[in-house]
Amino acid sequence: MSEDKIILDWQKGVFKPVYWLEGEEEYFIDKVMDYAEHQILTEAETGFNLTVFYGKDADWAAIINACRRYPMFSGKQVVLLKEAQQMRDLDKLETYIDKPLQSTIFVISYKEKKVDGRTKLAKTLKEKGVMLTTKKMYDSQLPEWTKELVEKKGFSISQKALRLVVDHIGNDLNRIENEIEKLSLNLGKRKNITEEDIEEYVGVSKDFNVFELQAALASRDIGKAIRIIQYFDANPKVAPIQLVLPSLYGFFSKVFMIYGVHSKDEKTISQALGVHAFFIKDYMKAAQAYTYSGVEKILLLLHNYNLKSVGINNVGTRDASLLKEMIVKMIA
Repeated sequence: MSEDKIILDWQKGVFKPVYWLEGEEEYFIDKVMDYAEHQILTEAETGFNLTVFYGKDADWAAIINACRRYPMFSGKQVVLLKEAQQMRDLDKLETYIDKPLQSTIFVISYKEKKVDGRTKLAKTLKEKGVMLTTKKMYDSQLPEWTKELVEKKGFSISQKALRLVVDHIGNDLNRIENEIEKLSLNLGKRKNITEEDIEEYVGVSKDFNVFELQAALASRDIGKAIRIIQYFDANPKVAPIQLVLPSLYGFFSKVFMIYGVHSKDEKTISQALGVHAFFIKDYMKAAQAYTYSGVEKILLLLHNYNLKSVGINNVGTRDASLLKEMIVKMIA
């Protein structure tokens, strides 16, 4: 079951006695836990009917006793077990999960991994509980997810603004949501998020960022690429070389893959590369601007300059000088 379906059921007053939230993506687990803690019960009910345990310090017997209590002045109580992956004797909760109290809503977060499917606990959870299993979102899914998040809040976002947010923040869903929330509060009555808004409120230059550097290299615009690197040099926290090189390597690695896709169809190439269709034109443009051997050379240069950036075969050369030297060789 998805996190949205769980919360939608709760909003309709449909509750199951046990919910198990597991996996690598904390955002979806935290979203459900936060709703369970702050929205299921009214403020008046919470004082008597909400109990929160933390796995590292939790005692299994105390948890079961709390779950077996009957609610006071309410038709239900909520028991939360956070960070269950840190709890000793977690498997002893199986006896309660097998025969839970219907008036208790027991929600367990088990982050970073999944319950061992061979155990009795896992089998009982699948039979008696509601399970949410999460996994890290692929980079190719981030633009669509971010766009949907913006739309849920009643806003729209330009393609370039979307790219700036995704490229700058990466796979940190909590931070993406926080930045979108900050933007929504600052836009007033306006409903469209632009690249100027990202620059002002998120702190990412719309003209000088890794995305624009990739675009400059894709079109072999050495003047623009040099100007961007000079901006990076003057603002070292914006795009340190340790961020720039992996980003460029990821970009050109995908460009390299295009040569193996026997199609000119954007959708086909997008699926093959695992890149959202919004941005596939950038990769295709680079594939047209460079030859197969040219991109192969670029990947080798990126590897060599990554070594130089950590001091191998390099003594004291500034990061900006390394980047300038590298891009001249790339475009040449």
